[in-house]
Amino acid sequence: MQLQDQVAIITGGAGGIGAASAQLFAAEGAKVVVTDINEAQIETVIQAIHSQGQQAFGFPCDVTEASQVEALVERTIERFGRLDILFNNAGRILPRLIEHISEDEWDQLFQVNVKSMFLTIKQALPHLKQTKGRIINMASMTGVSGQRENPAYSATKGAVIALTKALAIDSAPYGVRVNAICPAGVSTPLMEKWLNQLPNPEQARVEQDRSHMLGYTASPTEIARVALFLASEFSSFVTGDAVTVDGGATLGYGAGAKPEWQFVKQVND
Repeated sequence: MQLQDQVAIITGGAGGIGAASAQLFAAEGAKVVVTDINEAQIETVIQAIHSQGQQAFGFPCDVTEASQVEALVERTIERFGRLDILFNNAGRILPRLIEHISEDEWDQLFQVNVKSMFLTIKQALPHLKQTKGRIINMASMTGVSGQRENPAYSATKGAVIALTKALAIDSAPYGVRVNAICPAGVSTPLMEKWLNQLPNPEQARVEQDRSHMLGYTASPTEIARVALFLASEFSSFVTGDAVTVDGGATLGYGAGAKPEWQFVKQVND
């Protein structure tokens, strides 16, 4: 098992990529702390892990609140005595032209997508230094290439990538590796909710799939496998990287992608 007896905190762990990662990490031997603001969904994930005879506990937490994040890390150490992996997966999206975004909406998005990582890393890093642990930050393809009608989200994910690289420099002397994952479209509940709000959901799904050179939209498990790689010793010499996992979506321009793909907004958290 790749994560035998390792302890992992996964934020945004109640659904989508977070839930898939929690179950995959647990299957690989990790003791998983699943945290999210949705307490009911946390319980569903925990029950699924326990049903397989694996270890996990849930901790409802608003990761934009410093006191709650502090309590999350303290409870983890009390329960398991150590921390090896922090997977910052919590996030939101705001697909809208910038002139239609309010100041409060902009601030809230940065609170969830960027400030939350500052808070979790600040609390977790002293413990990760003791175990030569790993930090994985959920970024996005949009933080690398930008995206039409999605400037606020792209800005937050660009910030996550820059934070990852800078933190990797500071953490390297302690043996702590820091990496980011940059997916394109992922079939999460949030993605389905957005697609169902469009005038033609079925056509939107087709165009979403076509936006990737591989011809389909990733499953949460496909992204979770990349997180597992970065959390394990298989990536022992990888740090400061923004790993693109986009099914070839960023190759679209060079491959002569159909103009329709530009209208497809990805939701990957």
